[in-house]
Parts: sequence; structure tokens; C-alpha cells
Amino acid sequence: MKVQFTIRFHTRYGESLWWCGMDTAFKEGDWTDPVPMKYLSYDYWTLELDLDAATLSRPLSYYYLFQNTEGALIPEQKGTRRVLLQEHGQRLVIYDTWMATDSIENVFYTAPFREVLLPSGSNPAGALPPGTNYTFSIKAPLVKEHEAVCLLGSIQELSGWDTAKPVLLNRSEDDWIVQLSITSSLFPFEYKYGIYDTRQQHFICFEQKENRIADHPANATDVVMLQDGFIKLPNDAWRGAGVAIPVFSLRSAAGLGIGEFSDLKQLADWAQQTGLKLIQILPVNDTTATFTWRDSYPYAAISAFALHPIYLNMEAVAGDKAPELLQELLPEKARLNALSHIDYEAVLKIKIHTLKKLFELLGKEQLKSKNYKQFFAANQHWLQPYAVFCYLRDKYKTVDYSKWNSHTVYDPAAITEIFKNNPVVSFYCFLQYHLHLQLKDAVSYAHQKSVVLKGDIPIGVYRYGSDTWMAPELYHMELQAGAPPDDFAINGQNWGFPTYNWPRMQEDHFSWWRSRFEQMSHYFDAFRIDHILGFFRIWSIPLDAVQGIMGYFDPGIPLSAQEFYERGIQFNEDRFCTPFVNNVVLNQLFDDRAGFVKQQFLETGNGFDYTFLPEFDTQRKMEHWLACQEDAIGNELKQGLFQLLSNVLVLRQQLNGQTVYHPRFGLDRTLSFQSLPHDQQLKLKELYTDYFFRRQDQFWKRESLKKLPELKAATNMLICGEDLGLVPSSVPEVMQELGILSLEIQRMPKLQGLRFFDPANAPYLSVVSPSTHDMSTLRGWWEENREQTQYFYNELLHLQGEAPATCEGWINREIIRRHLQSPAMWCICQLQDLLGMDESIRRKDPSEERINIPADPHHYWRYRMHLTLTELIENVPFSDLLKDMISSSGR
Repeated sequence: MKVQFTIRFHTRYGESLWWCGMDTAFKEGDWTDPVPMKYLSYDYWTLELDLDAATLSRPLSYYYLFQNTEGALIPEQKGTRRVLLQEHGQRLVIYDTWMATDSIENVFYTAPFREVLLPSGSNPAGALPPGTNYTFSIKAPLVKEHEAVCLLGSIQELSGWDTAKPVLLNRSEDDWIVQLSITSSLFPFEYKYGIYDTRQQHFICFEQKENRIADHPANATDVVMLQDGFIKLPNDAWRGAGVAIPVFSLRSAAGLGIGEFSDLKQLADWAQQTGLKLIQILPVNDTTATFTWRDSYPYAAISAFALHPIYLNMEAVAGDKAPELLQELLPEKARLNALSHIDYEAVLKIKIHTLKKLFELLGKEQLKSKNYKQFFAANQHWLQPYAVFCYLRDKYKTVDYSKWNSHTVYDPAAITEIFKNNPVVSFYCFLQYHLHLQLKDAVSYAHQKSVVLKGDIPIGVYRYGSDTWMAPELYHMELQAGAPPDDFAINGQNWGFPTYNWPRMQEDHFSWWRSRFEQMSHYFDAFRIDHILGFFRIWSIPLDAVQGIMGYFDPGIPLSAQEFYERGIQFNEDRFCTPFVNNVVLNQLFDDRAGFVKQQFLETGNGFDYTFLPEFDTQRKMEHWLACQEDAIGNELKQGLFQLLSNVLVLRQQLNGQTVYHPRFGLDRTLSFQSLPHDQQLKLKELYTDYFFRRQDQFWKRESLKKLPELKAATNMLICGEDLGLVPSSVPEVMQELGILSLEIQRMPKLQGLRFFDPANAPYLSVVSPSTHDMSTLRGWWEENREQTQYFYNELLHLQGEAPATCEGWINREIIRRHLQSPAMWCICQLQDLLGMDESIRRKDPSEERINIPADPHHYWRYRMHLTLTELIENVPFSDLLKDMISSSGR
């Protein structure tokens, strides 16, 4: 069958258009290599293909790509075209409209809208009726119930603009379609789409902007399909509200000292009761590395695929098979449930102990079941290595596989052998099967309540986990990922994760990432990309550093020594790259303990300068020494020593056999900088500003476009990017271009010079929130800085006089109300901030509501609701208050 694809797209000399279709020889999701199109005339590009009979067995999916003068292929929105081909002996001519990735309407075809929030019936397009030669097709995602798309035009076949009898279109999957017979003598003609009320049977409105023109009459042997893109109607009217809460923070009588997947059902009940449409949670992957409270950090998963056993509800696992075992748990269950915070170690210990007993009772039979075998077959690629990894972790009492007595290097054949008839390995498969069942069940229940679930995908993986064990070549194990200093962590953040080897990942089209997204899509409708800036560049910290401040951006465009000289900077590697230590610095940092520091850690350099002894010349070496001193060294001295080691101006890096340099972040605030001559300070600060805020931007943009378009096209989940921190100027541009929602936090304005962001100024494709899990809640923040809250009270809330000392309920409500009224697509609030609106039910001490403190790398993640979910649901006055606020805001 001959099919001609034609699209109008303005190009300049040296630019071109390409076509890419689904390869029918493979499963859906695999695309052919792009095929070049021919320039026709008047900016039209065309391509004719002769498709074989196999293509007709299912709809043809395809998309276009634009190639710029630099040779880069830029795709339009993938997955938008599915054409049902019909063999009728005629050539099919398709006139397409470019589907830009930044079109707002694309969002409404993602999973949360298609499957839950905006579901719609579909009447599959049938065969062309005899004599029909034209198909009109349009996308209109926001058509309401009892409405239909209609078509009117300047010819009688389109009712001659008579709104009393428009041509109605039928919905077919994502499109509205009508098939007509139009003679070639009628061309050209004008037409427009509109909206028709099928219940009241009257015309509502035309689409906006100018009329469309049909100026391509069909030949006698052609059938023409006009794919007109999106209907031209307001596309930013839909807005929703959601609640953010970690699963571990949920409290219920059914739990065991911690929230469980099954608790999401009650949360969905409450969400429906209040008009909330979304539940956002933190990562729920397995973090069990030490079996201590340090594993409470949810962003350090030992597997990017496995779920955490701590979220299992044991009653659901046991069913009616082990009543005595469950009865034994009741005293400890009552104790743990009564705690105000999570006792992570106790909860994990009792759950693993009990689950092992349940496995002995139920495992053998369940692992033979058809459902389990299907689950295992679908997940074997990660489940088998993960289960063996857990077995070896338990056997050698560490996740650091370099310290194992065997299998330090992943060997698939050896792993398969271990997997055979190993009850410990089978136990971990048993856990993952039940975790899958319970989370799927909770998600299905939420969907029935018209509530979607939003997950969180960490930017990094744990250094010693099954992912790095299986494929160390995908990571830079010699580096640590983190974040540069900000107001929340003045010394930066060091997450300890290895950074990604992006060029290696790109070789197989990011197979690991695509598998990760596919796994998430089993449970989530949307997800938050933790630190999306990492797809542009990551803050890389050498292994010998402890604090994030000792890092640099990678990839980046480093400096050569010559560039310093060209700017008139008297560059000396020893002076700029090693800690600057003299008596003035020592006295300023250590005061009366300067003598001890000189005696213990330093040796005399040239003149009055000092250098660190070799055994103390890195932060990591110093950390090891300090760890052995117990409490003999005070925290103030520890921080002073780390600050002294970071008192450098420039960081060295060995790159491709050459030494290159990166200015240390915040170098102008170092004592080393302050010791330079004034003219050198000015020149170095100018270089610093250029390096961080001008030099890299376009380079980082190109780096992001190597990754994000392909990764976004690999999933139909709605993607939101956490774009906070030191944001390159290209980040908003790329996110808008790709239709990725941004995160807008009032306390973290992105424009320089602003103290606060106004939610009323949020872009539509964004999520507004008064706080995140990395911040204090509204009530906690209100009491942290009196000057800030007074300014906020007068300038943001426009209230006169002195601000109250605490965030009283009416203030909390006003802040939430303004967020709900924002034009942003989503307003998602932490549950603590919502509860803060009602002084009768909120927690007494706001400091107990905080989830994480980013400046503390050893923070214990243990926040729990102080109310049970049942109590929350039964508090009808509060639910009604929130429901009224959401409803009156138009969400």
C-alpha cells in the first residue's frame, strides 16, 4: 500500500525533515532509523512509502524529526500519531501538522489524564464508507462530558458555516475523526473546528484564531487524511491539587510503627473526600544496606527497581494462614504504633523476622503459582541479581561487594547458579512479589477514587548496591554526586552516590533508564525527577573530599593555566590549589586552639606558611582520624579543620592526561581569597563569574538534549522536574521545550533579586508548593527568621503592622489559599502544611514536622503523622474546609 506523508514546516537552507516509524518487525516501542524527506514547495516536505501487508495488522505509529544546520536531529512529540491503515486500492495521502514538544496539550495525553483524570470513551474508526475520500482528524483533550468536536466550513459538505447543523466528529483513541466525500472542484475552502453540546444539542463555540484552509484536492486515486494537530482553544484551564507525604509517615491502626503501601488506600479516601486529585510520595525503593536507622534515607536505594520490604503489610501477606504468628506481634505492634516518631531499626527487624516465618509457611506454594511465575518472568532482569545481591550482603555482613570473599565482580552465570534452590534468594523474591501486589492494589484503589499517584525518582544510586555491582561501567565510581552550597547547606551536599557515565549509557540508548521508567510506570502515573539539574551537569566531588564544597560541575568546560595568565591573574598552582594556611588564618579559625592545630596537623612551609602533614592532607583522611577520637575533639574544631582544608581557590582535575582547573565554589568568601592583592581579587572574581554563569550554559544545554528528549519519550508518565538550587539559564528553556513541569517554591525564587516567589506568577506547566520535604514546614519556617517573616507578612501578604510570632492558623490558610489560586497546573502541599491551617488538629511543636535537613548527611528520616488516617477522615470540619478552598480556587 502506498502512503504519502506530507507536512508543512518552515526550514532554512541546510535544514531538513526526517520521518521515523514503528518497526513492525519488533515489539511496540522500537523505531526504524529516520528516513529523509524531500522538499516539495512552499515549505512542504514529503515522503512516499510502499508499506507491506504486515503493516496493516495494527495502527501505524510515526513521528517527524527536524535536522538543524549542525546536524542535530530534534524530534517532535513522539507517540502522538497512530493511523489505522486500510487496504482499499488507493494511495493514502496524509497532510500532517508538526506536534511540538512544548505544546501544553501533550500533557493531557500522559498517563494520569488518559487513565484517571480525563478518561473518555472511544469509538474506533471504522472502514471508509463507500465514496468517502477525506478524513479530518483533530486532537481535543479537554472536551468535557456531553460535548463533542464539530466541523464547519465554507462548503455545503461542512454545513456552510451553519452552526445549527455542524458535522460531528467521533472520538477514536486520542483523536476526533470524521470521514467525508468532497469533490476536488470545491477546493480551496475554509473550515474550522468547534465544540458542540450533545446533551442540549446546541453549538457552543468555534476554535480560536484564523480559519483553516484546505487547498490540496485529492486525485481520483487518492484518499486524503488531514491531521490538524490540536484544536485551537484555551489549554490552561485544567488545574488540580495534591498532597505530598512519604509512605513511611502515614499512621494507621493497621500499620506496625510505620506507614505501609496498604495505607495509601485510606489516604486516597481522604483525598477524594477533600477534592485532592494526586498523592505524591518519596522514593519507596529498598535502601537496606546496614539494617540500621541510617537506611531510613530514601534516596540511597540498593536497587533502582526493588521495593522496600518495610512497606509490607504482614496481615495481607499472611491472609488467614498464620493467625497465631500475627497474634504474637500485637504487643510490639501496639508499642511501635504509639511512638511519635518511627523506630526504624525496630520496625525493620520485627518485619524481616516475621516475614521469614511467613515465607517458611507460604513461600514454597506461592512461588509455584502462575501469578508469581508471570511476575518473575517480567522482572527477572533485575529481580534475580537483586535477590542474589541481598543473599551475599547477608552472608558477608556488608553491601560493600569489594569486601566480599567471592563474587566481587558480577558474573551472570555464577549468579544464575546461586539462584538455584537457594531459600534465602527465594525469600527476597517472595518479598518483592508481595510488595508488587500490595502497591498495585493500592494504586488500583486510588484510581477508582479518581486519585493519581506521583512517585519520586532519585538522581543517584547507592554506591554499593545491585545496580553498580551489575554494571559498574555505567557509573563513575571514583566520584561522588552532590550539590553546591546554598542557603540550606552552606558547605554543599555530598550524597555519596557515584556519578553517571552518560556517554556509556548513551551507547545503548539509555537502556538502564528506560527499564527504570518502565518499572516505575507499573505503579505511578507521574513522577518527580529528583535534581533534574543533574541531567545538565552534576556536582562531582572527588572521593578524598567530605564536604560538597570541594566539588565541581561535570561535564563542564574546565580552565587551563593559560587562561589565568591571559586574564592577568598571577596563577601559581601551589598557592591556588592547596589550602592556604598561615598564622593569621589559624588564629582567625581556631583562636586559642591554633597552637594545637599547628602541632597536630601541620608542618612548616616556606616562611610563615604551613602545609598539612601527608596523613591529614584531605578531608577524607581527616574524617578517618576524627572518627577515632570519640568526643575528644569538639564539633567547632572539626568544622574549622574541614574549612581549613577547603581554603583553596582552584580545584585540580586530571582530564585526558592533562591537568585542568575549576574555580572553587564561593572562592571569594575564603580566607585565601581575602589574602590576595585587591587587583588579583577583582580579576579572579570576574573569571569566577564567567565560569559559573556564562561559560557553560550552552554546553550544558547540549548535554541535556542528549538525554532528556530520549528519556521523556520512553515513558507516558507525567514528568515534573525538581529544578531548585543553582539553576543554569538554559534549564527553564529546555524544560519548557520538552513539556516537563517545573517546581516553584515560594521560599526559593529563581529570579535574582527576589526574596520570595509569588505563586500568582507561576507558569502553567508547573507545580507550586509552599515547602518540600527538604525544608521546614510553613510553621517551622515562620519561627526561624523574624526579619524574613516580617517582610513576608508586610510585602507578600500585604498586611500591616507586626507579624505574629507564630504562624497562626489564619496565616497558614492564607498562604495555602494563594497557592491554590495560582495559575499552575498543580498545587501540591505537604500534609503538614495542610494540617497547619487548623489550630485544633495540627501538631503542637512545628519542629517535629520536618522530614529532612539537607545540611545533615546523617539525618534520621522518621517523621510520622500525629493523627491516624482514620482520625483525619473522621474530622469532617477540616475536610470540608480544605474541600471548600480547593473548590473555590477552581481546582
